[in-house]
Amino acid sequence: MVPGANGVSGYDGGREMGSWGRVLLGSAVLLAACTTTGRSATPVGAPATTAPANPPASAASGCGSRVETGVLPDWADAGFSGEARIPHVFGAKGEIVAVLFGHPLALGRDEGPTNKILWVAKPAATSPDPASPATLAITATLDGTDTRVTREVAGGPGPSIIDLPRAGCWHLELHWSGHTDTMDLVYAED
Repeated sequence: MVPGANGVSGYDGGREMGSWGRVLLGSAVLLAACTTTGRSATPVGAPATTAPANPPASAASGCGSRVETGVLPDWADAGFSGEARIPHVFGAKGEIVAVLFGHPLALGRDEGPTNKILWVAKPAATSPDPASPATLAITATLDGTDTRVTREVAGGPGPSIIDLPRAGCWHLELHWSGHTDTMDLVYAED
């Protein structure tokens, strides 16, 4: 090694980057590019997507609502510790979030996690319709078919097991305490 400008052996004054320096620099650039995918570009608390009435099929899931894996919004993280990162789907209006404990959702599970979904509604100062029942009513329609089923979560948004009869993309209409929202959920074959 030739002494550099400062007299330290091996230091070249920044004129030449060794092969290890190039490898480390390339790794740092690659790591920086990859780490942005772990968080949503959507601000916390905002809906993941603003799905139109007939959401376009996405190449990854065939469904309009994206499964997020970033931090839950503050209004939905009660009972979780730290910055809870768990798969979840926002309603199109951002009024409700489905926290997917049984991700991916699947048909006919004999073993493993159930299709447990924690429904968390955005807090509202007052209900638009105080006489409306607190029950979360779900009308699910299988994409591209006339297959429609209903499910209820007694007491309003909260913990539930939501099983649907067929695999595919299900469009959900959600109604609770005078509020409404929509989302899509994918159920896979087990």
